Amino acid sequence: MAGAKKVKRTITKGRCYIQSSFNNTIVSLTDMAGDVVAWSSAGNVGFKGSRKNTPYAAQLAANKVVKEGQDMGMNLVEIYVSGPGQGKDSAVKAFHHSSIRVAGLKDITPHPHNGCKLKKRRRM
Repeated sequence: MAGAKKVKRTITKGRCYIQSSFNNTIVSLTDMAGDVVAWSSAGNVGFKGSRKNTPYAAQLAANKVVKEGQDMGMNLVEIYVSGPGQGKDSAVKAFHHSSIRVAGLKDITPHPHNGCKLKKRRRM
């Protein structure tokens, strides 16, 4: 009994989401519809503990995603960066140094705009 045959997808344009927190960096590669086709993280590459939040770990995670994207035939990518971590820049550099062309770079980190109204002060 054979399983379902895996279909090789050919994607030329896509988006890359780099989410960099204080503890880890996650790199996701999607097609233009938003379906994830490849992903990696610093923990997935083999780093543990405090070494996961280093720029080198983020670079290796991005290189893994770049290789998977090149295997699918991707040659144009839009990069969306989010979060306060240190691995954002090195992950973006990994895409710049590859054969995949970067069409745009946007920071989508959420910023608070004064937030919710505070509770009433307690009466004395």
